[in-house]
Amino acid sequence: MFIAWGVEIADVILRNIGLPLDSLGIHPRRLFGLIGVFFSPWLHGDWGHLINNTVAFLGLGFVMLMAEGKRFLHTTFLLVLISGLGTWLIGRGGSVHIGASGLIYGYFGYLILRAWTERQPLWIAVGVIVALFYGGMVWGVLPTDQGVSWEAHLCGFLGGLWLGRNHGLLSQARR
Repeated sequence: MFIAWGVEIADVILRNIGLPLDSLGIHPRRLFGLIGVFFSPWLHGDWGHLINNTVAFLGLGFVMLMAEGKRFLHTTFLLVLISGLGTWLIGRGGSVHIGASGLIYGYFGYLILRAWTERQPLWIAVGVIVALFYGGMVWGVLPTDQGVSWEAHLCGFLGGLWLGRNHGLLSQARR
């Protein structure tokens, strides 16, 4: 997320001269919009958006790092890809989707499903902690606020569930 802070500073400067970086976000179902799959997690609408995503990323990202170890970057990359492509496919046309929420919701879904399927004391503790601190995120997958990309939330969450469910298959495929 430190990259996102640098990008936001650059965006503020460039926006003042008419070159906002936010235009590099996901443009659903437009070929140019595919570039946003990889740029959108680093782009944020304003400082509040960035702060909210940073706090959630630090909490869930830390748990993911502890849980996944060497697979953390691989899992993160897959979650960015799945949530971004999903948002590109189902996102509202005429809009630009930005922010790390797809990744954050992916972490949330992944950790909850791993806790449910592993059923080991450590994973159960992880699931309880994640549910207590972040359980309210579930409502973010519903279309409630016009300015919020619920599509990225939904795609990230579903991608996290899928990766959490197929964790063993992914680990075996990498060997």
